[in-house]
Amino acid sequence: MDNKELETKIQLELAKEREWAYEEQRLKDTLSIINSEILSYVDKRKDLAQYILDYRKNVIEEYRDDEDKLMEYFDHERYAKEEAFRAIDRKLKEYTILLTNPYFGRVDFKEEGFLDIDSIYVGRFGVMPENSSMPVVVDWRAPAASLFYTGSLGAMHYNAPQGKVDAEVLLKRQYIIKKGMLKGMFDSALDIKDDILQMVLSSSSGEKLKDIIMTIQEEQDNIIRQPREKTLVVDGVAGSGKTTIALHRVAYLLYNYRNILQNKVLILGPNSIFMEYIRNVLPSLGEIGVRQQTFNEYAQGLTDVYNIMSFKDYMERVLSKDEAFIEEVRYKNSMQYLKDLQGLVEDIERRHSVGHDVTYLEKLVVSAAEIEELFNKYYVDMPLHRRKKKIKRIIFAKLRDVRDEAVRDINEEYKKAVEALSKDERQVDENNLNFVRKLKIRGVIEELIQCKSKLGWLKPQRISDIYNVFNGEKTYTQDDLAPMLYLMIRLEGIRDKDEIKHLVIDEAQDYSALQFMVLKEITGCKSFTIVGDSNQRLVPLEEEPAMLRLNELFKEVQVEHFKLSKSYRSTVEIMDYANGFIADSRVVPLVRRGNPVKEEKLYSFDELQEKLPEAIDRLLDMGCESIAIIGDNLKDTEKAASYVKKKSYIKFLDSESIHYTGGVAALPSYFAKGMEFDGVILMLPESSSNRERLNYVMCTRALHELMVFKY
Repeated sequence: MDNKELETKIQLELAKEREWAYEEQRLKDTLSIINSEILSYVDKRKDLAQYILDYRKNVIEEYRDDEDKLMEYFDHERYAKEEAFRAIDRKLKEYTILLTNPYFGRVDFKEEGFLDIDSIYVGRFGVMPENSSMPVVVDWRAPAASLFYTGSLGAMHYNAPQGKVDAEVLLKRQYIIKKGMLKGMFDSALDIKDDILQMVLSSSSGEKLKDIIMTIQEEQDNIIRQPREKTLVVDGVAGSGKTTIALHRVAYLLYNYRNILQNKVLILGPNSIFMEYIRNVLPSLGEIGVRQQTFNEYAQGLTDVYNIMSFKDYMERVLSKDEAFIEEVRYKNSMQYLKDLQGLVEDIERRHSVGHDVTYLEKLVVSAAEIEELFNKYYVDMPLHRRKKKIKRIIFAKLRDVRDEAVRDINEEYKKAVEALSKDERQVDENNLNFVRKLKIRGVIEELIQCKSKLGWLKPQRISDIYNVFNGEKTYTQDDLAPMLYLMIRLEGIRDKDEIKHLVIDEAQDYSALQFMVLKEITGCKSFTIVGDSNQRLVPLEEEPAMLRLNELFKEVQVEHFKLSKSYRSTVEIMDYANGFIADSRVVPLVRRGNPVKEEKLYSFDELQEKLPEAIDRLLDMGCESIAIIGDNLKDTEKAASYVKKKSYIKFLDSESIHYTGGVAALPSYFAKGMEFDGVILMLPESSSNRERLNYVMCTRALHELMVFKY
């Protein structure tokens, strides 16, 4: 090495040291500002609490004897307290989280038309000191922060509230900060992944969903930041980040449109185990109170139908190859079933009677012609059952008027008869006259009851009765909830009592066209984020997934489709093995190498059981913190779990109500959907050879290690 090269190397090393020293000082300054802000907010909260307490005491004393004034004050006081405390507590929680890791990235850029270079530091939350016009840390959801996630340096743009802003990105830097200490930094000239992305992907599964904001890829960020009004359909391969994209899109939308979307977002997931698994993701991003349910929970709350076959029993019948049951499942998820339901409603509407003349006390109250006009002209746009209820109210109101008039006449007749009596006659006859008056009124009421009893045709038939006949009185399954909701929409016009302005559907590949239609009608939503993987359908349906045909179903909604082919979850070896089940060439595993998949053919289930404790120990020795034994069906999984329990602790997830919190667990294939584990031990019986998609789902639950035992 000559002197010039040596001098250049020394200069580079010195430059790196200066940069490191600068970033260390910048980190210390940022943490100091955050600490000051925390103290300031604590004081604000204390002052506010004292102010409210003092004010409440004064008002109670002043208006002690005026209940109306006191109630008016408490309504206002409660609102003011909730709003102020919510804002302060939100910032305190955010700043407390930032104390360990205030930011993870930096972008230097020049806006078009300006010479100055702007530097922004990107973090989980923004930090804007009081009396400052410049943020110390920019929230990852802010428009300018999108520059951090774009693919390379150079000319690009971001979408600000005032419109498109062109900029030239000069530097992107990523940081590893732990417990407030700078541990590493990388300058990225091409793409925001490589070193830090590999580090995150190679770690255990526990924090992955929370850590994604450090490593969001350009294609993922593009989906997250799509306009609020759009309906997005994301068809992504296993491990492409569909769930994390959906949840971070919710956080992004709430950050930018809080006034519109606060308490108006609904997330629908596949099962309770999965919902518990993602429960802490949104709170870690500063968003709490977002409603999260399964489709079944949502539908049951509207239909009051709770006696349905459990998801466990449903899947066990599918896995046991109950052909009659599977054929019924296929039918209820088909477009033909939707057409048959539409035909049922049309037949009910066509066959309903508009009744006859309504007479009461020898008076024509409402003629059959008037009723027909109400049905087929004035209220023709109402659903049939709502129409019947509306017309029933009109007829009953008219009957009430006739009844009240008749009672008034009886009372007037009685009054005149009493007034016509002398004082002596009144003592003898008044009681008799009053008795006659009561008999006449009773007669009027009895005749009204009889009249109303003849209006039974106005009483809507119960939806459950209609559907039971249509369904052949079969036991309800999860496939019966959507058609019942459809009948309630068409015949009763039901809507969700809560306003929903954005709906997120995860694992949407298993939704039928009917489910999408009823959700859109009931919520009135025009903005959806729909994510799924057409390769991961648990039920062997023949039609193309309905989520890929939403342009046909949601004609008045702007639908845009996205495909994600890169898998970030599993190693290349695991993805290559899993792809062998589906032969899908679009699945591109990220280049993260690992150990080969260990596949072993065994001669019996007993032999397999004996292998399990050793396999678990091996995965634990390899550093796996979360391990799953995934069985094809419940019976074999339970048997395996019972055997392992004799030798070591294992949690058996045999129902949706059990929550997985880490460690070693055994669960059947259908409960593993959407989850991920550091290591997976897969039990594949010979009977699973024709269930390629389910096998693919089970394999792709593994992050680092996959062991397959065939028996």
